[in-house]
Amino acid sequence: MLETVGDIWAHAATSRIVITTNGSLTPDGRAIFGRGVARQAALRHPDLAEKLGSLLSAQGNHVFDLGNGIVTFPVEETPWSLPDLRIVARSALELRALADSAGWEQIIVPRPGCGGGGLAWKEVKPLLTICFDERFVVISQYAK
Repeated sequence: MLETVGDIWAHAATSRIVITTNGSLTPDGRAIFGRGVARQAALRHPDLAEKLGSLLSAQGNHVFDLGNGIVTFPVEETPWSLPDLRIVARSALELRALADSAGWEQIIVPRPGCGGGGLAWKEVKPLLTICFDERFVVISQYAK
């Protein structure tokens, strides 16, 4: 696993971009993209809320390839709950398995649950290090 600082969207043309998500749906079945990178992705790709909503309804709160180079990474059950380290660990395993099966060469991952979610990077990093190899680049907006 590599780490860097910068704009995650600068890598969109050459890499898979991971967005942190939750498992909640609106009454009409659309996924809720509350803040951060997920919100930015929803603004760039207006069809994501409907697409992820269908997947969440059918398969639950898991890692999904949404197309357009966007991959989900659940960190919490609802946008109002705190990120859960158990969900982060499960998502890391699922993302690694998907990357392996799809043959992805570079995956850009924000620090899951560490921005608006409030988790400490020192708690999250070991969960990712177990699963991620050199194809995975964890990006933060600011050096910390």
